[in-house]
Amino acid sequence: MRVAVFSTKPYDEKSLLAANQDGLVQFTFHRTRLDQNSYTLSSNHDAICAFVNDQLSSKVIQGLKEHGIRLIALRCAGYNNVDLKAAQSSGIPVVRVPAYSPHAVAEHTVALILALNRKLIHASQRVRESNFSLDGLLGFDLHGRTVGLIGTGKIGMVVAKIMLGFGCRVLAYDKILSPEIERMGVQFATLSEVIRQSHIISLHVPLIPETLHLVNAQAIAQMRDGVMLVNTSRGGLIDTPAIIDGLKSGKIGYVGLDVYEEEAALFFEDKSREILQDDIFARLLTFSNVIVTGHQAFFTEEALHNIATTTVRNLVMFKEARHLENQILK
Repeated sequence: MRVAVFSTKPYDEKSLLAANQDGLVQFTFHRTRLDQNSYTLSSNHDAICAFVNDQLSSKVIQGLKEHGIRLIALRCAGYNNVDLKAAQSSGIPVVRVPAYSPHAVAEHTVALILALNRKLIHASQRVRESNFSLDGLLGFDLHGRTVGLIGTGKIGMVVAKIMLGFGCRVLAYDKILSPEIERMGVQFATLSEVIRQSHIISLHVPLIPETLHLVNAQAIAQMRDGVMLVNTSRGGLIDTPAIIDGLKSGKIGYVGLDVYEEEAALFFEDKSREILQDDIFARLLTFSNVIVTGHQAFFTEEALHNIATTTVRNLVMFKEARHLENQILK
């Protein structure tokens, strides 16, 4: 089975080849992103393998079909970058990696919370400059604070466990109430209650039309003064100009982001020799109470192994005409 892999980095190639020890899949690796200008690279292949910032629009999917592609394999959990209706009408199944390592993303979420609260980046920089003053480094005890989780899937559940371990009160909003999470000590509440009561708000929902700009000016207005906002899910959950306004006014006290709505033009590439063209992103980086990482929350040894293993298994199951357990639409 011949598979064209897009948005490939050296670690992707290494992990996919290691997972393909039986040689049942023949990979062709491309560094370029998949979009309407590059889908022709799929010629003479049976399937394509895409990542979070590859663009699978209806036009791209139609082009893939015309080039003989019979399967779209996502090596990620999210699928907001795929026109699922176009894929379904084209008869091309879409498979994904639904749970590669919830611990990886959850732990990165908590790392952002701790780094923001205790101002670890500033503290480290000061010490390197022989400045041992504590002025401006005041944090707060997490113990007793209210943490609001929007989304209680696998990642949200792990974040809840960790924050409960710190002695936090954990509120959560999800359309599906989980008795298991309630037994842990998490209190389910309405979205408005979570937004209004939480000292720290962390987002763990997928990006779908209903969650686009979930955090907007109206939501921010309901939040506590000085709230901490963390997003390790998808950039489009946040209206970035709105949080910039919130930071400027002081309504938002801290922001930790591992994702950004327009990240496709930035993340996963070395842009250090280029002039940053995204004015909104540039403005975001001027705030000392903001930490942005480049979509690395998933990036652990265990996660890469699980992503590659599940991706290869998805491909082999299709090759052998077996039931596709990780198909998005059936």
